[in-house]
Amino acid sequence: MSSIAVNGGLQRTASFYQSVVGKKVVMAATGFILSGFVLGHMIGNLQVFQGPEKLNHYAELLQSLGGALWAIRFVLLASVVLHIIAAFQLWLLKNSARPQAYVKKASIATSYAARTMIWSGPIVLAFLIYHILHFTTGQALGSQFVKGDVYHNVIVGFRHVGVSVFYIVANILLAIHLYHGVWSMFQSVGVNHPKYTPMLKTLAKIYGWVVGVGNVSIPLAVLTGVIGASVK
Repeated sequence: MSSIAVNGGLQRTASFYQSVVGKKVVMAATGFILSGFVLGHMIGNLQVFQGPEKLNHYAELLQSLGGALWAIRFVLLASVVLHIIAAFQLWLLKNSARPQAYVKKASIATSYAARTMIWSGPIVLAFLIYHILHFTTGQALGSQFVKGDVYHNVIVGFRHVGVSVFYIVANILLAIHLYHGVWSMFQSVGVNHPKYTPMLKTLAKIYGWVVGVGNVSIPLAVLTGVIGASVK
C-alpha cells in the first residue's frame, strides 16, 4: 500500500514538472536558493578588504562545517543543474509554440535580460566551475596556490588581467541574470500585480547592482593595487 502511495506521489510530481507551471516553480525555487547564496557569498568575499586574517578566518569557518558544507554544496549544485534544465526546457517550449519571431516584440520580451537569460545561465555556471578551481581546489593557480591562504589566492589570481576580465564579465552577466530572474521569480509563483510589479522590478534591479558591483570591486581593487600590494 505504501509503495502505491509513493509511486502515485512520484507520478504526480513528474506530471506537475512536465507542465509549464511546474517548470516555472522549479525555476523560482532554485532561483531563490541560488540568489540567497550569491548574496551571502558576496558578503563573505568582501571581507578581503579587511585583510588576510579576516578573510582566511571566514574560509576556516566554512571549512569547519565539515559534512554540512558538502551538503550545502550538493544542494547548490543540484539547484544550478535544475535551474538550467528548467530554463532550457521552457525556452524549447516557447520556441516550439512560436517558431517564428514576431515582427513587433513586446516590451517585456525585448528586455536585454530576458533575451540573454538562456545563455547567461550556462556562462555563469562556467564561471562558478572556474571559481572553484581558482579558490577551492587550486588547479587554476597551479604552483601559486597556497592551501588555506584564501587571501593570497584571491590576490595572486586576480593579478592576471585575463582572469579578472573573465570574472568581471561573468559577474555583469550574473547581475543581469539576477535582475530578470528575481522579479520573474515572483511572477512564477503568482505575485504579479500592477501595484507591486514595478516595485519588485526596482528591488530586483537594486539587488542585481549590489551583487554585481560588490563582486566586480574585488578584481578591480587587486588590479589597481588597492588591496594585496604586499602579497608576493
